[in-house]
Amino acid sequence: MKIRYILACLAVGCLTGLGGMALSWILHAVQHIAYGYSLQHVISEESFLRGSIAAAPLRRLSVLVFCGAVVGIGWGLLRHFGSRLVSIPQAVAANKSVMPFWTTLIHVLLQIVTVGLGSPLGREVAPRELGSLIGEKFAFLGHLSENQRRILVACGAGAGLASVYNVPLSGALFALEALLVTWASPVVIVALLTSALAARMAWIVLGNSMVYHVPSWPVDTHLMILALLAGPVFGFAANNFRVWSQKITAGRIKDNRRLAWVAILCFAVIGLLSMWFPEILGNGKGPVSLAFNNSLSGMQAGQLFLLKIVAIFLALWAGAYGGVLTPGISLGALLAVVIGQIWNIWLPPVAIGAFAIVGGAAFLASSMKMPITAMALVIEFARTGHDFLIPIALAVAGSVAVSSLLDKKRREATVSTPQNSVISRLG
Repeated sequence: MKIRYILACLAVGCLTGLGGMALSWILHAVQHIAYGYSLQHVISEESFLRGSIAAAPLRRLSVLVFCGAVVGIGWGLLRHFGSRLVSIPQAVAANKSVMPFWTTLIHVLLQIVTVGLGSPLGREVAPRELGSLIGEKFAFLGHLSENQRRILVACGAGAGLASVYNVPLSGALFALEALLVTWASPVVIVALLTSALAARMAWIVLGNSMVYHVPSWPVDTHLMILALLAGPVFGFAANNFRVWSQKITAGRIKDNRRLAWVAILCFAVIGLLSMWFPEILGNGKGPVSLAFNNSLSGMQAGQLFLLKIVAIFLALWAGAYGGVLTPGISLGALLAVVIGQIWNIWLPPVAIGAFAIVGGAAFLASSMKMPITAMALVIEFARTGHDFLIPIALAVAGSVAVSSLLDKKRREATVSTPQNSVISRLG
């Protein structure tokens, strides 16, 4: 490796870590101010779930209406005055530097602010985009090759994920599996280096903390059997969630004159739902924590599963941006609670919290089409033991198998439809 490339990799890892740390601080500050909890300490032990539940129902409604205004006005103005947004996959695939600096930076901040206000989407896209932006800029400043630029953009995204969630291995795997689709040694080195540096830099303010604190759940044969049998169910649900999320995103409001009103209306509906179900607010960390700790009944989990999907779809259609990574884990964990409770009625019982961990990984593996990263991410999130690898792998295998089959059938249907229409016209 040339010295310029090495220095760029080091800079991207360190600066992305600092950027992810800053975004996390902004997120917590917005949450605490909006919902009025732990105002003395931005980084505190009180979770967003507890703070939002403690807030008055009318306060939750008013905050979500304001969030809708930020979505509609903020992204409306950005569309009108800013450059065209470029996604991370587009930046990785392009043949030149394409991410507009100021437009992307404002886009990142809007995501963090709206998620902090209660948008049901994930916060993880913002630090990933910031990391990609940093990677691209250093590739440009260092006069690096096009291939090196692509690597830094992808690894910057992985480093962003690693920094905000303290998941260095998952950050590297995300860059390799989901973006670059390679396991070449030189690329693996960069991915591991940048993600490790970013995660460590974020410790300065966020500390070496774990995302979810869960009990030491037992892993037995019954859990493995249920994981194997339920894997296809998670794959079916996750595949349809991904497809409909993409359709709704593609059909979101394009007219800036209507965007603000539609966004306010959609987020007002989310706010109304949150008056009775505050758990649907935010990126899904609250429901995941409840599911991983077996703090939900089957009925509660089923309600939150459906309402979380409704809230996500409303937010996407209203023009909000954000991730579906943590929301995907929450949906998988909630669905697992429902399945596990039904299983325990008639069959040898399993630990519901343990199965929720399995379900979160199985759903995410298919909803984002990254099985290896999904397994590592959930394990790093909950810091489970080695034994969890077996039931998680069994469930992920079944999930990905069914999801891939559904994708194949959709592709075949898309290809055959024009031919059938031609034959029908000729006949």
